[in-house]
Amino acid sequence: MEVKRRTLAKILALVFVFNLVIMGVGALYSYQQAPPIPQEVVGPDGETVVTGEQVRAGKVTFQKNGLMNHGSILGNGAYYGVDYTADALELKTAFMRQYYAQERHGAEYDALPAADQAAVDSVVKADLEGAETGERIEYSAAEVYAHQQVREVYVERYHEGSAERGIPAGMIETEEEARQFADFALWTAWMAHTERPGTDHSYTNDWPYAPLAGNEPTGATMTWSVIAMVLLVAGAGIGVWLYKSVELPEPRTAGIRVPEPDEISLTPGQRAATRFIPLAALLFLAQVLLGGLLAHYYIERDGFFGLGELFGVDFLELFPFALAKTFHLDLGILWIAALWLGAGLFLAPLLTGYEPSNQRRYVHVLLGVVVVAAVGGLAGVWLGAQGYVDGPLWWLLGNEGLEYLEVGRVWQFGLLAGFGLWAVLVARGFKPLLDREPRYGLAHMILYAGGSIGLLFAAGMLYTPRTNMVTTEFWRWWVVHMWVEGAFEFFIVAIVGLTLVSMGLLRKRSAEKAVLFEALFVMGSGVIGVSHHYWWIGQPDVWLPLGSVFSTLELIPLVLILFEAINEYRALAAADETFPYTLPFMFIIVSGIWNFVGAGVLGFFINLPLVNYYEHGTYLTVGHAHAAMFGAFGFLALGMATYMLRISTKPAEWTERRLRWAFWLWNGGLALMVFVSVLPVGFLQLEAAFTQSYAAARSLAFYDSAIVQTLFWARLPGDAMIILGTLVFAYDMVRKRFTLRDVSLPGETPTADSVPGRLLSEGDD
Repeated sequence: MEVKRRTLAKILALVFVFNLVIMGVGALYSYQQAPPIPQEVVGPDGETVVTGEQVRAGKVTFQKNGLMNHGSILGNGAYYGVDYTADALELKTAFMRQYYAQERHGAEYDALPAADQAAVDSVVKADLEGAETGERIEYSAAEVYAHQQVREVYVERYHEGSAERGIPAGMIETEEEARQFADFALWTAWMAHTERPGTDHSYTNDWPYAPLAGNEPTGATMTWSVIAMVLLVAGAGIGVWLYKSVELPEPRTAGIRVPEPDEISLTPGQRAATRFIPLAALLFLAQVLLGGLLAHYYIERDGFFGLGELFGVDFLELFPFALAKTFHLDLGILWIAALWLGAGLFLAPLLTGYEPSNQRRYVHVLLGVVVVAAVGGLAGVWLGAQGYVDGPLWWLLGNEGLEYLEVGRVWQFGLLAGFGLWAVLVARGFKPLLDREPRYGLAHMILYAGGSIGLLFAAGMLYTPRTNMVTTEFWRWWVVHMWVEGAFEFFIVAIVGLTLVSMGLLRKRSAEKAVLFEALFVMGSGVIGVSHHYWWIGQPDVWLPLGSVFSTLELIPLVLILFEAINEYRALAAADETFPYTLPFMFIIVSGIWNFVGAGVLGFFINLPLVNYYEHGTYLTVGHAHAAMFGAFGFLALGMATYMLRISTKPAEWTERRLRWAFWLWNGGLALMVFVSVLPVGFLQLEAAFTQSYAAARSLAFYDSAIVQTLFWARLPGDAMIILGTLVFAYDMVRKRFTLRDVSLPGETPTADSVPGRLLSEGDD
């Protein structure tokens, strides 16, 4: 079955409109169905316990102090600390049992006989399940007592500090702010146990699992898990059938003259674009070093291999986990984005044989914008965490405090401006192709893909620190998930298509067909697939079936990408020893494989609703995230860096030995980290959540258990290999920057067998 590019483009446009309609209607409905923040919560005698203003102030405290990168809220955030929702619900339940034990039996709960404990448990569960909703809520006397006690626990823990939990003294500056944070956490616990009007389950679909509070998986969670499993098998079959039925091109090296690197002109703009590489290498190195520190914090929460005591340095005060985690995440996004930006600018003249006037100058301007936004954003995070940015500017210039979107709003606008400038520069470079090809052509596709990454920042501008947390999370996941499952995947298939064309392994028209085909399924499943993040955060029930179905369908493009990687490997195996781009090609291949393993195998396992109910916010998600983010997007970026330097380095100075060492160190280290340490911890957490409660799976007692501590130590070899590989890479990248070829402008008329000549001579369907 042969499908034309024009047909695929029309279908892709329809799918885009369909996604826009579904998500637009869903956004409106989600606003209407968001859990309310009560204006006032009162006790039995009418005294005010907490107000809506205090809850909103607590959310501000939560973001301002970076608590989402210490623990999590509604299962989202870091996994080092507790999940504040589950923790507040467990503490509330425990204090209510304590209250009723004293009131009814005059004794501590633990001292009661089993029958009396069961009676107390029944009263507590009835209190929680019968909770009111509305503008004014009345607590029972037990709930008033529990609320006050949880406040004091949070003052002791987050204001006074708790070294065993990795919390420095003064993490929250004042006692009043710590109490307001407790009010916010308790509000999320309230919506976790309070029935949504018109249903028989809570606002969070009875998440987290807390049997003593009456929270257990709903029937819909089980039903849609079964449907998802059926669709999972069907999706894999559909992916294989599509691959076998639709005539998609395969890379090949036989019978093609692949241009040698020194035959390709190196333009001033391309040479300037290579400056993104050493910048990214330094950011990458800083990220992996912080990753090693974060991993060790799970073992030694207030030090680093005893060096703190030896040198008199308080690591917990100097660089607490939340700050290190913030930098680790942001640096990961920045170095990958920097290499992708550089690759887009580098490929344009390679494919067109054309460089616009002053392109080099504008590339340097873009580099400056990226550096200013990155340094400003990271400095703002540090200054904000240290309390130097206060008042209304804290979330504009300091740290906005939401995972993956930590930097202040002003710096986010700076990064958005950088993406906008990049799109303009790439459009200038691709002008000869843009003028000749239809709107679904390869040059247009790279602009759409790259531009969509920047455009999705706009969703991150639709809330403030005082916005309802459920609404905030709705828009935050638009940015985070649609980057990873939509725009990033789209960018991957587009950039790989461009690269194979520039290597001479695919015709442009063939690459366009492959990119359109895979983009169709990426966009068709990944956009609405964001809704699997909405199951437990207080969003309406409609997202459960949508998330189950479309998250499962995300398997189809990943199967296609896996087949593409396999075919690329076959092409590499068939190539003779003179093929000059073997190493970049290897990065592209392994990127597709890790994408399937991380986003496909691990992603679809944890996205089954019933599994996700118990594992949401555990180390299984950590394994999925590292395999998908570094394995898929990171390796592609590293491959592009290798390809850029293979072309721009003097032939006599080119050596692959160090880069090959880095390649295998990264792959081996990532495999060891994920499969020997991270996933086993995640499976143990899943068991703890299933047999005890979600709060137990995220507790300090779980992390301090002997077997989990052993598995944390088992991560050390993998982390060391990744760090060593990055050191080798950074050294090699800096060295190669000083061995670049001299610049030269391409001829006005490209030869017929050159890459630009082949591209510009191709017609339309």
